[in-house]
Amino acid sequence: MSSPILEVRDLRKYYPVRGGLFGGKRGDVKAVESVSLDVEPGETLGLVGESGCGKSTLGRTVMRLEEPTSGAVRFEGRDVAHASKRELFELRRDLQMIFQDPYSSLNPRLTIGEIVREPLDIHRRGTHTERLERVEELLESVGLQVSWKDRYPHELSGGQRQRVGVARSLALGPKLIIADEPVSALDVSVQGQILNLMVRFQWELELSYIFISHDLSVVEYISDRVAIMYLGRIVEQGAKTAIFANPGHPYTRALMDAVPVAHPAQRREREPISGESPSAVNPPPGCAFHPRCPFAVDVCRELVPELEPTGGNDGHVVACHRQGEV
Repeated sequence: MSSPILEVRDLRKYYPVRGGLFGGKRGDVKAVESVSLDVEPGETLGLVGESGCGKSTLGRTVMRLEEPTSGAVRFEGRDVAHASKRELFELRRDLQMIFQDPYSSLNPRLTIGEIVREPLDIHRRGTHTERLERVEELLESVGLQVSWKDRYPHELSGGQRQRVGVARSLALGPKLIIADEPVSALDVSVQGQILNLMVRFQWELELSYIFISHDLSVVEYISDRVAIMYLGRIVEQGAKTAIFANPGHPYTRALMDAVPVAHPAQRREREPISGESPSAVNPPPGCAFHPRCPFAVDVCRELVPELEPTGGNDGHVVACHRQGEV
């Protein structure tokens, strides 16, 4: 079995909260709390959770767009969390990101060709002519006309702009791409086009993905394994088939119940999740989900559950004190 291309161990990201007359520190927003995960070569790991659960912060921290508070991130054995600027510059060739908003992530003052060529210029890949040829090749590969290279982002549709974002992320030939809700702002038909594009590139280029989304149907389509995140922690993780067939955590089941079903005969009997996520500044003791969980008991309010195997040999783990009981 091959070694993971990405290893994250006990990663934390806190943001200080300041206030008062002198702006002193009053606490921390615990956006990411003790997260550990692996990504195998050629694999797509889907990262799922409600808005505000910390999944985007986790992706940005793995990329070192945010500085980790503590923990370890290793990409192909290289230390990302403590890499110097020079080392991080070299890592960027293999570690890229697709951002959520296809408009704000593109420089409005640059043409499409300049945006896609920018990584090649920064890393000095090839001659000027070779870079121009690479830009044309990338635009064609994502389904855009080469003649559009002189257009600006505002002249393209949302789906076309996201294709530019995909082309830019592929410019340096990366091995791992972190996609932060890349289709959430797009129409359903355009979502399918972008997802199929990502799947095709994964097969052709042997890419690995961390695919961040709140849309379970999208995650089920594109992912090999799934990690469910709640208030900064991973509460369930395993193969896609295992989690969608037999979700072990009450939060995972609540997320699945919240997905609308069009056919009246297929309506679910369970009530969807209620209430709001607790504050990340002052999280509840014990299991953070217990204020919203209908199965919570005393131990849930006192001790933070650890990820434990569900009993199979598929790597399915769940952080729930009542695992197997409910």
